[in-house]
Amino acid sequence: MADSVRVTVETDGDEQTARIYDDGGEVETDGATFRFSLNTDSDDDSESAGGDPTDGFCGDEPRRLALLETVPEDGTLRCEAVDDRRGVEFILGRDGGGAFAWRNSCPHKPEVRLDPGDGAILTDDHVVCHEHGARFERDDGYCTRGPCRGAALDEIEVAVREGVVYLTDDRFEAGRRLPDA
Repeated sequence: MADSVRVTVETDGDEQTARIYDDGGEVETDGATFRFSLNTDSDDDSESAGGDPTDGFCGDEPRRLALLETVPEDGTLRCEAVDDRRGVEFILGRDGGGAFAWRNSCPHKPEVRLDPGDGAILTDDHVVCHEHGARFERDDGYCTRGPCRGAALDEIEVAVREGVVYLTDDRFEAGRRLPDA
């Protein structure tokens, strides 16, 4: 596996985060163990279990995310981009007739989501981390203020065509909007 995967398991009494550099792993917290595999050759994958691996995606248009008019200009939508069975959560925002998308993670503390479920904080020109106030320019993701000044958000490429926002990032096969929290 080229990239690591951050896994967080939360229970009522504890939270445990682990970074996985392999195709599988386990995380233990509060007496519970969460085991997983990213191996696509597994006999337990969703297709063999009778599930549809594209649940939540737009059937014939798996890269279609949303109508531009449904994307707020003063907040964001949470979306997911997937490559085979691995997903990356990202935020989708609107900037006039265009759209922008960034991984839903602050570079200062990667476990902190920019949009915890009710929209990221946006100013005229910035996405603001709700936990520690870091400010990222909307157009290039560069941090201009806060503890991660000089760092940048991870861009997820999107494009607007005929009033519809599509995932265009070649790292991913499909994308979908996540339900509101």
